[in-house]
Amino acid sequence: MTSSARHTQVVQKQFGEQASAYLSSTVHAQGVEFDLLKAELAGQQQARVLDLGCGAGHVSFHVAALVNDVVAYDLSQAMLDVVSAAADERGLGNIRTVRGAAECLPFAEGEFDYVLSRYSAHHWSDLGLALREVRRVLKPGGVAAFIDVTSPGSPLLDTYLQSVEVLRDTSHVRDYATGEWLRQVSEAGLHTRSTQRQRLRLEFSSWIERMRTPPVMSAAIRELQQSMGAEVRDYFEIEADGSFSTDVVVLWCEK
Repeated sequence: MTSSARHTQVVQKQFGEQASAYLSSTVHAQGVEFDLLKAELAGQQQARVLDLGCGAGHVSFHVAALVNDVVAYDLSQAMLDVVSAAADERGLGNIRTVRGAAECLPFAEGEFDYVLSRYSAHHWSDLGLALREVRRVLKPGGVAAFIDVTSPGSPLLDTYLQSVEVLRDTSHVRDYATGEWLRQVSEAGLHTRSTQRQRLRLEFSSWIERMRTPPVMSAAIRELQQSMGAEVRDYFEIEADGSFSTDVVVLWCEK
């Protein structure tokens, strides 16, 4: 079995068991970035949108009424089942689901006007390959938006962030620094239009429960938080109960 296939199995196991929790998650259902996405799509009634790494479908639900159709795409069939059921309940008949990996999109060249991806890229096994696939399926002049937790860039802060992420969720690959995003986007043949930094507050108990992190891993995260120096604790605003803040990048690109 290849390393990519093994990673696929981990992702499917991790998110298959937690799919419904992501539908009701406040962190995933709310965010100022949804207003940015809707502002971008205003007046684009004929547009085709790919929600890449759709998770529980929150991006799809927010934009479906503004465009012609949305493809909710994810590696986890359990997630896609949640999306289909929720779309039916909400009367969003222009959302369809397709399963697959970000690195191998089963769509024609130039099929989409927009590719939107929120809190998914840190699970992809090969960011560069996925970005090249995004460019391929975008129409000329098409727009892509990537929203994800981002590394502060500092070696110390980066090492801490990647450590707590993989302790919580073994399907985690990497939170990329903004500079890494810009380089990989450029190498994929996309043009960066703008970047924006946000801060995301994460309440520790729900963050852990959402992924059903084993107690031994949760305890390791808490021990690490308490063992780090002031630079880490201050940057991530770590509180006594383990709750913390992290950086998010909103990156807009064009083909």
